[in-house]
Amino acid sequence: MNRSSNFEDVEKVRAEIAKVNWYHQIDLGDGIITPGVADTPSRMGPLELPSDLSGKSVLDIGAWDGVFSFEAERRGASRVLATDSYCWSGEGWGTKEGFLTASRVLGSRVDDLEIDVMDLSPDRVGTFDLVLFVGVLYHLRHPLLALERVASVTGDQLIFDSHTAMIEEPDPVMLFYPGTELNNDPTNWWGANPPAVEAMLRDVGFRRIERKHPELIQEGRLIIHAWK
Repeated sequence: MNRSSNFEDVEKVRAEIAKVNWYHQIDLGDGIITPGVADTPSRMGPLELPSDLSGKSVLDIGAWDGVFSFEAERRGASRVLATDSYCWSGEGWGTKEGFLTASRVLGSRVDDLEIDVMDLSPDRVGTFDLVLFVGVLYHLRHPLLALERVASVTGDQLIFDSHTAMIEEPDPVMLFYPGTELNNDPTNWWGANPPAVEAMLRDVGFRRIERKHPELIQEGRLIIHAWK
């Protein structure tokens, strides 16, 4: 952490993080971990982020509290851009305060931009060596169009993580949730099965696609690494 580690500083940070509704669990140092509702450590490992991102540019789409953005910075990325719209706008129960608080405490240099996935383009944000698209697709009303936008700003590699459904179906299919059928959350729209996600990724320009940790598919989680 970019601050002196004494009792007064630690207590000040604890008081600061107590004011925020956290989604991610972020290690801020000095034994302080944000009280996020998500089990972030169990989600981080299977993503298999490159251990060394030195000299790489990274885009984190749907960053929310920014745990993956800060991790990319910790692994040496030369530039990290965290983007979000829905969560940072306060439309849900979360806000941007988590990201801003963690950034201050960590002394982070991660850039941030409030922008919707559908507005992403090389003109707006540039292109990035590595794009993180984690836990976002199933919240979007237009998934294929969203992946077109994501592909347009991906220079090399995409790390994709999303809810999956209809996993026994061999053909590319998607399950539509018109209400709150998935986790009692009206922002959950789609459960695309693995063949559907892979087909969409190929359609928008990714040439090599690798599934990661296939055992997680049975739990409704699909992780894919894709390259242009």
